[in-house]
Amino acid sequence: MTKGRPVVAVVDDDPRLLESLEDLLESAGYAARSFSSARSLLVSGLSGLDVLITDIGMPGMDGFELCDLVKKVRPDLPVFLITGRHEIADADRAQGVSGCFRKPFDAKVMLAAIGNVLGKSKNGDEHEG
Repeated sequence: MTKGRPVVAVVDDDPRLLESLEDLLESAGYAARSFSSARSLLVSGLSGLDVLITDIGMPGMDGFELCDLVKKVRPDLPVFLITGRHEIADADRAQGVSGCFRKPFDAKVMLAAIGNVLGKSKNGDEHEG
């Protein structure tokens, strides 16, 4: 059964990045939901999300903390981290996520990574490879 367009949530405290990522995702056929903080995402809830993209460096709850919390509640939810601070992208804490992108990131590479994780989950977890 088809449930419609996959939903990608983006959490970042930069409104320009939220707007540009929302435009990119929607032009690629995804339903984008933007949040200016981890708290606003959590208040909205995680149900119905297919992918989460979160900035690492945010005030309040940072992207690592959000990722840790999300993995407890929805361990199956693919999470991508984005950061403008290059040394953080290589940190050990970035391990175990679906991917980590440095700003400015290549839009085609990000869309391919999202498509890849959605293809794996949408085409059945039993896929042999």
